[in-house]
Amino acid sequence: MNYIGSKFKLSSFIKDTICSIVGQNLSDKIFCDLFAGTGIIGRIFKKDVKKVISNDIEYYSYVLNKNYIENHRYFDVSNLLDMLNNLPLIEDGFIYKNYCLGSGSNRQYFTDENGQKIDAIRRQIEVWFKNKIINGNVYYSLLVSLIESADKVANTASVYGAFLKNIKKTAAKKIFLEPALFEINDNSHEVYNEDSNKLIKQISGDILYLDPPYNERQYGANYHLLNTVAKYDNFIPKGKTGLRKYFRSNYCTKNNVLKSFQDIIEDAKFKYIFLSYNNEGLMSLDDIKSVMKRYGKYNVVKCKYQRFKSDKTENRNHKAFFTYEYLHILDKKYNHFQ
Repeated sequence: MNYIGSKFKLSSFIKDTICSIVGQNLSDKIFCDLFAGTGIIGRIFKKDVKKVISNDIEYYSYVLNKNYIENHRYFDVSNLLDMLNNLPLIEDGFIYKNYCLGSGSNRQYFTDENGQKIDAIRRQIEVWFKNKIINGNVYYSLLVSLIESADKVANTASVYGAFLKNIKKTAAKKIFLEPALFEINDNSHEVYNEDSNKLIKQISGDILYLDPPYNERQYGANYHLLNTVAKYDNFIPKGKTGLRKYFRSNYCTKNNVLKSFQDIIEDAKFKYIFLSYNNEGLMSLDDIKSVMKRYGKYNVVKCKYQRFKSDKTENRNHKAFFTYEYLHILDKKYNHFQ
């Protein structure tokens, strides 16, 4: 997925740095990804650690990680995907009625056909689950296939804060579900859908990885439609973009971010804490250093990388530019949480 703040390009840098501090053998370690997003970092540690604890307040993220992190034993969904891909279209579904132009919604997040197909698939998955034809593992795997496939044909510039006036080339393609393949191993893992500052008081482990929002962009607003596909609940979409009620993170507000961050560091029952944060964030380098060094041995490393930024005058034009990702490191003193 094209995801704000994705660590896919930085995953090797992050893993290499963590292993250089903690050690190469992580087989007895519990790794926590507290702001998991699409779960990229949890996924790269999944096969190496004793357990991954994955969490995110956004429900679509929870669904993604229920599949990619919690699912760890093989099962075959190919026949189910074939049935879903061949379902007839329906015209009375929530996505079509509220997010497609042909329904009269005045919104164009999907073509009419794709919106009707998303509704048909989402309903069928829910029927199978409620009738116990599929279990929870398969349920979340199929939901992830739908979420990721819907994202590929969404008529947006990248996020769901707005839709495009004209159907772009990728959005004109017919939605097609593919398997959401996950790493298979013998260990069980835990996935949560909680406020990170509350969950941190209830869990413990060895390695805590933090990747909170950097700026004022609220993920609940930017990815509201993925939450709607995932939850498939009934509500009245608001405004031109069809927003739903969404969680507003303290990490996206200048007045609250530092206190929230300090609380997590204070409450964390983990020896090693790693924070990903770039040079454009609401917290300064000095802010982060000041908080973390109170609790143990602090260090920081950085990585220069290229990412893309949409041009304000034309979404199809992109400008490449460089930014720095900082990985802040804390070896926390045990007497702070024993």
